[in-house]
Amino acid sequence: MKREIQNFEALAGNDLRRDALAIAEAGYAAINVGATLENGLRIENDELRIGGMAYRLPGRRVFFIGVGKCAFAAAVAVEDILGDRLTGGIALDVSFIEGRAPSKIETYIGTHPLPSEVNENATKRVMEFLSECHEDDLVLMLISGGGSALLCLHEASTTYSDEIILFKELTARGATIRDINTVRKHTSRARGGALAKAAYPAEVVSLIISDIPGDDIAFIASGPTVLDSSTVEDARAVLEKYGVTAPVTIEFLETPKEQKYFKKVTNMLFLTNQNALSAMRDEALRRGYTATIIDDHFAGEASAFGRTIVEKLHSAPTRTALLYAGESTVTLSSARHGAGGRNQEMALAALNDLHEDELILPFASDGHDNTDHAGAIGDSTTRAHALMRKLSIAEYLDDHRAYDFFTATGDALVTGYTGSNVSDLIIALKK
Repeated sequence: MKREIQNFEALAGNDLRRDALAIAEAGYAAINVGATLENGLRIENDELRIGGMAYRLPGRRVFFIGVGKCAFAAAVAVEDILGDRLTGGIALDVSFIEGRAPSKIETYIGTHPLPSEVNENATKRVMEFLSECHEDDLVLMLISGGGSALLCLHEASTTYSDEIILFKELTARGATIRDINTVRKHTSRARGGALAKAAYPAEVVSLIISDIPGDDIAFIASGPTVLDSSTVEDARAVLEKYGVTAPVTIEFLETPKEQKYFKKVTNMLFLTNQNALSAMRDEALRRGYTATIIDDHFAGEASAFGRTIVEKLHSAPTRTALLYAGESTVTLSSARHGAGGRNQEMALAALNDLHEDELILPFASDGHDNTDHAGAIGDSTTRAHALMRKLSIAEYLDDHRAYDFFTATGDALVTGYTGSNVSDLIIALKK
């Protein structure tokens, strides 16, 4: 399998860096969506078998609906697995990935993290497609991170621009993804169980790839196939919590609460950051480190968390690997700010405190840390690059310009879109 990290050799200037990059590669390989589906789905005795479940195939139409950053990779794999048994489907993703495109499944590229008219039109097509399902049909869904922004379908008085305002305000105030998605569920007719309702009365099998700390399927892509327990009042409470005023044109919607829409829906947590963490731990052990998974659902301010990890490294013995997964936030502290990304900001915040024998590599599993960088390496080599270019770590951090900083130093991790998404990952090594 080819490397995901496109600039692996350019970054691997010493043994510590090479180890970190190899550990990251192991994590990426473990969450390859196509390979995971090929291993997890099989046709046997005219049944589609997924884990311990079996779904009969003869005499029924079989459709695929993929939404999120893993949709296209999954669509190609599902076409290979089902072959002529697949009737058709739709995949809605944020970007094409390298390789062939699906042939029987319609494909749409939407925008992320902000919604758009393109997303609205694609979502309408998904809802129309599902509305034509019959009672005996089988709908295989692949739900993954990024789906919240893509599944954008508002009431007439609300526009995607209204949702953009809410998203930007909540993000700037450091809102958690759970809080953001609570609001999102109640501003679109395609989230919070709405795809399950649209597919009713067909049988639905939803394979869910988690990018949410804690793997709560109700919040992954805003839970489009999951019976939602939150209410409009909960969404309004989130806005009040962060001091955000909704545009007057926003019409909040209640999510489907009728049990009948979910009786024939099976939601399976199919891929999580545990897959990546386990593979990363194994690779670190193979390379002679004492490897520990410290946290699989970290949260909090990116800069503060980066410094916390460095402090832990200081007290760790030699040949230590500390592994983390989760999602941090960046609270914008000044009116003047540039391009960044929570993983790059974390690496930048840790940079001054790292010892010569220490390294931190925070990176996005989808390959897109709010920019075309996946993350960045923080170590003494990065510091030397900054010194050589007369870059002030403090100034770039204050202005939230981590992307610009690592572009200038050449220490950013570049993968392109990976076609997977299981939260952010962190590797911290001590030589």
